[in-house]
Amino acid sequence: MAFSHIDRAQILVEALPYIQKFHGKTVVIKYGGNAMVSDELRHAVMSDIVLLHLVGIHVVVVHGGGPEINEMLGKVGKQSKFVDGLRYTDDETMDIVQQVLCGRVNKNLVATLNRMGSKAIGLSGMDDSLFQAVKKDSRYGLVGTIKEVNPDPVLFALENDYIPVVSTVAMGVDGETSYNINADTAAAKLAVALKAEKLILLTDVRGILRDPKDENSLIHVVHMPEVATLIEDGIISGGMIPKLECCVDSIRGGVSRAHILDGRVPHSILIELLSDKGVGTMLL
Repeated sequence: MAFSHIDRAQILVEALPYIQKFHGKTVVIKYGGNAMVSDELRHAVMSDIVLLHLVGIHVVVVHGGGPEINEMLGKVGKQSKFVDGLRYTDDETMDIVQQVLCGRVNKNLVATLNRMGSKAIGLSGMDDSLFQAVKKDSRYGLVGTIKEVNPDPVLFALENDYIPVVSTVAMGVDGETSYNINADTAAAKLAVALKAEKLILLTDVRGILRDPKDENSLIHVVHMPEVATLIEDGIISGGMIPKLECCVDSIRGGVSRAHILDGRVPHSILIELLSDKGVGTMLL
């Protein structure tokens, strides 16, 4: 469908009050899933982040890198193993996780944002003890639970007009052990520590669906008191439960709004933040 000049102008006019509202505010975006695999989607997400940065919104990117980790493990002949949906992380796997997340994935994202005209800087959860963690459970190996967040390195980057790009590897509270951290959890914890306006989780589903078999049954807004009932009724189930729990924790910690967005939809971040009708589920 072709847009007229008036249609294009209307889109900009519709975005203006949202740009004014969020100018100077912090938005934490968890980037992962298919949006990291597809070149087209990756370019769309990076474009959204650059635009938000250019209009004065403080964007923080927290990323995973599951497909890249799987690929590297395959190259060294090591089978990926998951327990309760979490990657079992032994010493060898932890070395690879750290190399992939803090190295290739993080630096590629930073380079892409810089090429597109922004100032981005790569950080890991180990830098200046950004994330401090303890072992979650021996069943998962070196998978950690975040106990402390030091937002100072991220705040320093934001104050100097950089987009911080954070990989989810944490230092143990003992100062010696490294841990693999769930990216959704890390993003939620960091959003609270930064007193962010919004937390955005990019996923591979449209959001919360009233009928999982019907993508047109998207629930656009969920209020905190409704969450328990939605889980009890089975509307929220499986892998969506921990994502929603991250959103709930962030709201309870002071984040104004949390969003679950479909990263498969090009420019879903812009549509959700800067238009009258979003494309995902917002928790408030």
